[in-house]
Amino acid sequence: MSTEQWWRDAVIYQIYPRSFADGNGDGTGDLAGVRSRLPYLSSLGIDAIWFTPWYLSPLADGGYDVADYRVIDPVFGTVEEAEQLIADAAALGIRTIIDVVPNHVSSEHEWFQAALTAGPGSPERERFWFRGGEEPPTNWVSSFSGQTWTRTKNPDGTPGEWYLHLFTPEQPDLNWNHPDVRREHEEILRFWFDRGVAGIRIDSATMPVKDPAFPSYEESADHPYVDRDELHDIYRAWRAVADSYEEPRVLVGEIWLADPVRFARYLRPDEMHTAFNFDLMSRPWDAAELRASIQATLAAHEPVNAPPTWVLSNHDVTRPATRYGREDSSFAFDSKRFGVPTDLDKAQRRSRAAALLTAALPGSLYIYQGDELGLPEVEDLPLAALQDPIFHRSEGADPGRDGCRVPLPWTTTGPSFGFNSQGFTPWLPQPAGWGRHSVEAQERDPDSMLALYRSALTLRGRLAGELSWHQLNTDDVIAFQRGEVLCLVNLGDEPVALPRYASVLLASSALAGDRLPTDTAVWLTTNS
Repeated sequence: MSTEQWWRDAVIYQIYPRSFADGNGDGTGDLAGVRSRLPYLSSLGIDAIWFTPWYLSPLADGGYDVADYRVIDPVFGTVEEAEQLIADAAALGIRTIIDVVPNHVSSEHEWFQAALTAGPGSPERERFWFRGGEEPPTNWVSSFSGQTWTRTKNPDGTPGEWYLHLFTPEQPDLNWNHPDVRREHEEILRFWFDRGVAGIRIDSATMPVKDPAFPSYEESADHPYVDRDELHDIYRAWRAVADSYEEPRVLVGEIWLADPVRFARYLRPDEMHTAFNFDLMSRPWDAAELRASIQATLAAHEPVNAPPTWVLSNHDVTRPATRYGREDSSFAFDSKRFGVPTDLDKAQRRSRAAALLTAALPGSLYIYQGDELGLPEVEDLPLAALQDPIFHRSEGADPGRDGCRVPLPWTTTGPSFGFNSQGFTPWLPQPAGWGRHSVEAQERDPDSMLALYRSALTLRGRLAGELSWHQLNTDDVIAFQRGEVLCLVNLGDEPVALPRYASVLLASSALAGDRLPTDTAVWLTTNS
């Protein structure tokens, strides 16, 4: 593997382990399943895998409630299996990135259990945010709806102190002013870097530091727990750990910030290497909106010489093969609701075009498992099957994120469509027609979404250098050139005439002679 800043233009494939492939047949995806599918991942042409948490966890929030970072949850496998998977993937030229969740741990973590046992005023409680009083200390609202404080009970059964959790009560927030918290996380990084992990993705990276005065939103000049300045010292220390290895490890931040200047601060040369760009993903299918997002993203990254990242979805977001067929095709967490109509044919066309658009942009590209198959959001899961705490904490108002986490279909038939070979029911039910989206079905179809992704990733290297905008006589087309390749995406209602070109390199849908149909992207070569 080349070590020359591989991450700057890498294609990184996100694996949600519970739903990728089940190797032992118990209905839940695992590391053995991933190892068995490494040839498939290699055939896609990816550079790295990013795993959402695989650690010991009671799974109150899909593994983002970590009980022990040095233990793989038995439902997924063992640390030894993880080491073998990392090595097997590396042998195929695929690096491994894992999740670290600095904001909180599981309520079953030994630190939190010790804090509960030790009681008020103890050193053990100083690693978290415990406070007394008859009322919750703040009016802060959970990212998952509802209260951010839960009250403990004293040994005699009387009400005890409150503890802070920005997510669920099973995810108590850590106090990053405490030296134990800082030291422990740096040791966690070393533990996994020593085992061959090439980088980490930092979950909720803007949230770990809190204002210890606990002001209300209205009273605080700065946000009381988002994007606080003290975070940057933490990530500088992590960067020093990452840079201490012969092949420096990579830090990737999950950073949801609207202010491009504040966003770019995390990407200074001594902090993170890259950060997720969620702006494009959240925009509607509209040429002006997407063009503005691309321009703003490139401008934000340029001053710090960091590569932008492009992503259409992830394990938290409505899949593009559903989202892009809605009247409002943008994405926002607070607007997710049941029963939103969608045109799946339109969404499929648009998600194919979006795949070519993002693959053509400079920087790194993230692909969420199943998007390369054009999987739609599963919106009719039985209510009893839903596990996402967002659904439960919103009392059913928000459908949650289970619809994009349904186990992948590998074969056209079978009780689990190849997710496992033993016939056990997957942890989330798959739709009856899931097999038509399967890898097996699409590998037989040269016009499938899978074939499009494979072609795009194979040809992506021909789009080199900086992006230069190309002017057409319509505002409904996004047009830009990189090297010898001109990328056009028609987001308007009518076909548009193609400019002069030498050849068609790749198109998301069939062209109409010399015209580009609506909801279609094309890569044209400009030199014969």
